[in-house]
Amino acid sequence: MGGFTAQFAVALTVTISLGLISGWLGTAVGLLLAISKGAAHHPMLAGMVTVYTTIVRGLPELLIILLIYFGGTTLASRLAGRYVEVNAFTAGAIALSVVFSGYATEVFRGAIAAVPAGQTEAAKALGLSAWQRWLLIIGPQMLRLALPAYGNLWISLFKDTALVSIVGLTDIMRVAYVGAGSQRAPLTFYLAASALYLSLTTFTLLSIRIAERRYPALGR
Repeated sequence: MGGFTAQFAVALTVTISLGLISGWLGTAVGLLLAISKGAAHHPMLAGMVTVYTTIVRGLPELLIILLIYFGGTTLASRLAGRYVEVNAFTAGAIALSVVFSGYATEVFRGAIAAVPAGQTEAAKALGLSAWQRWLLIIGPQMLRLALPAYGNLWISLFKDTALVSIVGLTDIMRVAYVGAGSQRAPLTFYLAASALYLSLTTFTLLSIRIAERRYPALGR
């Protein structure tokens, strides 16, 4: 593979950075939207969140990446009065954050709904504020219930980072594609890429399993 080993190392850091940034941003947005969707006193806001998640989950991830990349480039060019190309990493991070948040919203919403209502009512009776109820009562239980599906989202996210190579990001998939063509050894390079992606997803899966063990099963 020659000098491509160093390129794969750099590409691995790019892929990890893209996944972590997108995942944490998507988690924050998804949690906020899930809380908003569950707000009974704001039905219009809940409806807007439902429309958002329906659109995001109904579109292919690749299409969202292309729309944000080329849409962002068009918008930036018009504002600047000249051609401005959006950074591929930035566009990819935004697109994957949007995708992750759409799915995370439903995961968190389902977990919140599964927390027994009696516990929230008891917390209100004790005089706990809304912030205290979330921090001490709802949050910990919701997290335990959401962990399995939430972990699957992270695994899917690291695999979806490969799609960003279509807009020129030098990630694992891009290096594998270039190396396969220039060295005329597609099997070698794509197997190397497979090993790197498998390592990422395996590490993510193990991390989720460890997190699950740290929280005792509820309702047992």
